[in-house]
Amino acid sequence: MDSNVLGLLASYGFVFGILLLGEGIRKVWRLSPEFTRKFVHIGVGNWYILALLFFTNKVFALIPPLTFIVLNYASYRWKIFKAMELPERGNLGTVYFPISLSILVWLTWDTAPYLGGVGIMAMTWGDGFAAIVGQNWGRRVYSVFGNRKSIEGSLAMFFFSFLAIALFLNAFSPLPFATAVLQAILLAGVAAGVEALSGAGLDNILVPLLTSGAAFIL
Repeated sequence: MDSNVLGLLASYGFVFGILLLGEGIRKVWRLSPEFTRKFVHIGVGNWYILALLFFTNKVFALIPPLTFIVLNYASYRWKIFKAMELPERGNLGTVYFPISLSILVWLTWDTAPYLGGVGIMAMTWGDGFAAIVGQNWGRRVYSVFGNRKSIEGSLAMFFFSFLAIALFLNAFSPLPFATAVLQAILLAGVAAGVEALSGAGLDNILVPLLTSGAAFIL
């Protein structure tokens, strides 16, 4: 079977598996919607690694994120996947995420797809753990443009972005180890800064795009 077709099957199986698992643990263990939303956020974001392993054609790689722009908006409107939805209205973060995925695949896939992955790793791991740490242990609160953040959450954003980007670059880029680690430090700083300035789900599009943009400049 063609690797691109196999990639599509693997992509949908992977993403729907994460969604069903998130919905299952939400019901069985009665976990908060915010926890399961971040579980889904972190899990689904790793689709980019799966895509790198299977897709050789950009058009095929674009199909899954474009599909989930539509499905995630439908879920936002009608609460189809409760494990990934926030109770309040007006936060389109779950829609912005596949939009940013689509943009980065389109811009980087034919030349240096690892550049797109840098922003996705920051969004997937950094933002996911920033929310978990900030909401559970955030005590030192600050506000930027009316967006309330915590120092603990911002530090988690930096640390997990650095860790994810460093591992990703060493696995998928041609950069030497030391260069990859140094760039990961700088890019994690960019991701943490953008996240601190973003609100209302906009970090789901600003963090990936601006972090990958910084990687392109580097």
